[in-house]
Amino acid sequence: MASNLNQLPRVLIVDDSRMVRATIAKHIRGHYDYREEGDGEAGWQVLVLDHTVRAVICDLSMPVLDGFGLLARVRNSRLARIREMPVILISGDEDESSKERAKALGVSDFITKSTGATELLARLESLIRLAQAQRELEKSRDQQVQDPDTGLFTRKYIELQAAQALSHASRHASEVSVMVLGFDRFDALRAEAGDELVKQLQLRFARLVAGKIRKEDSLGHYDDNWFAVISPGTPEISCEAFGNRLREAIEVANIAAHGQRLKLSVSLGVANSPTDPVASAGALLDLAAQRLKMAIAAGGNRLVGTAGKVNAVTPPPKLGHALDLLRGGHANMVRPHVGLLVAELMPLLALVQEESGIELPLAALKERFRDRS
Repeated sequence: MASNLNQLPRVLIVDDSRMVRATIAKHIRGHYDYREEGDGEAGWQVLVLDHTVRAVICDLSMPVLDGFGLLARVRNSRLARIREMPVILISGDEDESSKERAKALGVSDFITKSTGATELLARLESLIRLAQAQRELEKSRDQQVQDPDTGLFTRKYIELQAAQALSHASRHASEVSVMVLGFDRFDALRAEAGDELVKQLQLRFARLVAGKIRKEDSLGHYDDNWFAVISPGTPEISCEAFGNRLREAIEVANIAAHGQRLKLSVSLGVANSPTDPVASAGALLDLAAQRLKMAIAAGGNRLVGTAGKVNAVTPPPKLGHALDLLRGGHANMVRPHVGLLVAELMPLLALVQEESGIELPLAALKERFRDRS
């Protein structure tokens, strides 16, 4: 750190060239406080720990973690203060494809090593003001009842709904279940399909959930990527059964992007009062979110309920679901249960044999799959 003007907005300068860092520091000194780091990894650690940084200026070519890597981490951060931070890249002799890549990752602006102080200060001021305006807009959105993009309840309002449900349950010796759910591999999905398509997928998923919940249930945002469902008077076992039906519906969905079928799955976390002894609605929601994280960490496409354990054993699919899995190219998910499915199909196969007059090897099938049923 080369300045103690803590009252000024702080800028993080990341470049492996001490001379370049000194030049930029000279340009902004007196207008901005600043910190210097020599590689992207060290710069990232500063961003995580130093809440006073308002913008980043970094080089593309650096050791340990380059500018592309640092920019990707910033834009994929779960912390809004980092994710929305202005990032200016120092471009040199990079080709146009490198600049296009930086644009795709969400760079705010480019400068060159010869950019003068006046131009650099003007760009910094514009970007920091824009980021501040966006933060204020987000704060105002948090105070709204509905999210303007999805029409769903905001996080603040969904907590209010949960608090009301808990209060009612306490007075009437009833219960409340909450579920937090979201897509697995979210960052990879966004990289594979693009931001716009992911937004559309989330909106379609939200509509799917909204169409299946009861009128007395509430659906809203837990955060930018996850949704929450508040279910008054619902036992956890019913909530978990509903969650698994949603999970199975997404598992067999045939959705393509750029000509390729997307491998979509969701994970879910469920909490219940009074089964889970929590003190507030926010704590109940956060507990469900912790269980969702457990499900994702265990490989995704799972539900973690009030027992707090990840069930890695997939229950045998019903016949209809097994057929959907096969149509969707998921034969490996059906294969472990083929014995049970054959046993379930035997009455139908016997009827087919009777109606068609064609002798089917029913006895051989029974014997072949007897040990797998």
